[in-house]
Amino acid sequence: MSSEAIKLARRFYLDEWADAELYERLAEWEKDEKIRAEFKRLAELERWHAEFWKSFLERRNEKPPRPRVNRLTVWGVKLLRKFLGPGSVASLLEMGENSAIEKYFRFLNEYAREMSDEERETLRRVILDEIEHEKFFREEEKAFHVENIRDLVLGMNDGLVEILGAVTGLSAVYPNNPQLVGISGLIVGVAGALSMAIGTFVSVRSQRQVKESIRSRTEVLFEVSPEKTAEELREKLIEGGMPEDMAKEIAEKLKGNPDAVKKLLLPEAEENEVRAALYTGLSYLLGVVFPVTPYFLASNSLTALVFSILFAGSALAIVATLISLLSGISVKKKVAEMVTTGLGAAFLSYLFGRAMEAIFHVSAL
Repeated sequence: MSSEAIKLARRFYLDEWADAELYERLAEWEKDEKIRAEFKRLAELERWHAEFWKSFLERRNEKPPRPRVNRLTVWGVKLLRKFLGPGSVASLLEMGENSAIEKYFRFLNEYAREMSDEERETLRRVILDEIEHEKFFREEEKAFHVENIRDLVLGMNDGLVEILGAVTGLSAVYPNNPQLVGISGLIVGVAGALSMAIGTFVSVRSQRQVKESIRSRTEVLFEVSPEKTAEELREKLIEGGMPEDMAKEIAEKLKGNPDAVKKLLLPEAEENEVRAALYTGLSYLLGVVFPVTPYFLASNSLTALVFSILFAGSALAIVATLISLLSGISVKKKVAEMVTTGLGAAFLSYLFGRAMEAIFHVSAL
């Protein structure tokens, strides 16, 4: 077998072993009996997956690497579980399951000829297990309103990047007045938080109202003409890739079940606009704190700017690291992506501020 396949198998073994340890820790921390039992079951399955990759290596006279617990990952999971609830952990672990499914599927396609029939069949079972895990996490996301965790991450990231850009540009204009820069950053931050919160509220509310309106229309249509409702359902199933004869048969069978038809035609909107607005606005303000704080402590704007970049960059790096560790994405790649884009925007803002100062001589006013 190729060296690349062996390298991947070693990585898969370590990942599965680490996931088993993580699920066991989550089971220990979880108070809900149902979720705790599910985490224990997942831990057992991951150990079985790890044993598969271990035997896979041993059959090829390869010594499996020594597994170990990544303490940073455990710390990150515990921190998120404590402050953001089990939903945040479920959301990030689901991304990790997605990543595993894709990696295993590519491995199965690329190295199928170098595997025995038993190994191919076992790997297919492993992939099915990972798909089942993903389904479990999606269900947990719905239970814990994980869409709001995403609002929190998005809002904080926007607050960090946008206000860092604002205070960086203002630092070039007012190098000797850090308090003015800090106050201006806070004003922009509060305005941005309100704008983000109101925008999220209006967007989520509008989406829900549109869905409710269509649901009401569907209910009326069902009462007036069940045949027309069945026709709409048939068209939607065909659009989703279902064969026409099968779609027609299903639509006819569901014609007498209005609840099932309504759910298929339009799922209920579950996101709460008030909760989404609060998450987005407050997390945006949290992001504002990091780049603005140094301007109230430093003697000049350029000194404050250095610490502002350090604080904001560190916050971006921590968020990126947690996401990467829990989702299976490369830590270096994700940290580089988030920090580079954030600091790149700040650098461009500084150049723009310098240009405005040179053109209008604002700092002399």
